[in-house]
Amino acid sequence: MISSKQVKAARILLGWKGEDLAKNSGVGIATLRRYESQDGLLKGNNVLIKAIKDCLEEANIVFTGDPETNPGVAIKKS
Repeated sequence: MISSKQVKAARILLGWKGEDLAKNSGVGIATLRRYESQDGLLKGNNVLIKAIKDCLEEANIVFTGDPETNPGVAIKKS
């Protein structure tokens, strides 16, 4: 599970706009914006949430902490 804060932070660390994440993950921009506007854990289509998470991890993002109480992200050194 990941939180909306983690998705936003990961996107910013990568220097991506919402459109970049939408294109790279295959998730529509409206859906991505809706997910990013949520509080806490992402709620919705689990396939789309997994696509976002997988896309960010493929871009070397590591999700850290507890996504509900201490969400974090980092860039994995390659």
